[in-house]
Amino acid sequence: MTQITAEMVRDLRERTGVGMMDCKKALVAANGEIDIAIETLRKAGQASAVKKGNRIAAEGVVSVASTADNKTAVIVEVNCETDFVAREARFKSFAQQAVNCALVAGVKNSESLVQTQLDSGKTIEETRLELVSQLGENLAVRRIYAVHAEANGITAAYVHGGEAGTARIGAVVALSINDAALAKNLTMHIAAMKPEYISETEVPAERIAKEKEILLAQAQEANAGKPLEILEKIIDGKMGKFLKEITLLGQPFIMDPDQTVGALLNSAKAKVTDFVRFEVGEGIEKKVTDFVGEVMSQVKG
Repeated sequence: MTQITAEMVRDLRERTGVGMMDCKKALVAANGEIDIAIETLRKAGQASAVKKGNRIAAEGVVSVASTADNKTAVIVEVNCETDFVAREARFKSFAQQAVNCALVAGVKNSESLVQTQLDSGKTIEETRLELVSQLGENLAVRRIYAVHAEANGITAAYVHGGEAGTARIGAVVALSINDAALAKNLTMHIAAMKPEYISETEVPAERIAKEKEILLAQAQEANAGKPLEILEKIIDGKMGKFLKEITLLGQPFIMDPDQTVGALLNSAKAKVTDFVRFEVGEGIEKKVTDFVGEVMSQVKG
């Protein structure tokens, strides 16, 4: 019997859009023959997902949910192909079901999440496949992240705009003290200001080295002939500004720009222990279609 490798499962998933476990089962049944596995998935009623699995899903929503005691908050991104479907009630309901399921099940990645069971008795993956057929677009549960509060702390979750816990931008944060208002304000700040790290100590050395390299090239171009010591001072100043811009503690607090988030937290004797910000479609390469050009090329034959 052919050994089913992770690469084979991943290849079938990429070609079909079907969940990892279902892909593995299909490959086992097909003794590793990917074309037969695809046919098996089609016969199982998943043909529409197979047809749409390679289409880019870069639109969608971000959904958030929190436990009743606000000790855990979860954020999930669910994608579709168009903003029209992203506004569709069934799609938004699916995204909210997915994040609620993630919160209850405590799963840590989308592969595990899609195999969890909803109240309907169907898995998220089975529900996704049904929606693919109903809505006519490829759908994907792309990513998930959870923050957990320390013993005396609290979490908060926020989506910017939207309704019923779904929008294009969302954030979750874990705070070391039990201050719900402060935690909520921090999620709003994070959603608006896009910090990448909590503090400068978290910024990877490679990221700093790359930025210095870019700044040095810019400084040499703008200050030709100046000695290296002068250029290094210019770079140091710009690096300081850069690090403040990408770190939560270094940013001016959006609700009071006269103080940084770091100063705000110090005055409250609090720390942010974890956070994340999701924006729909981040990092997805979107296909830009020239519809006029396509039509003209067909007309010209």
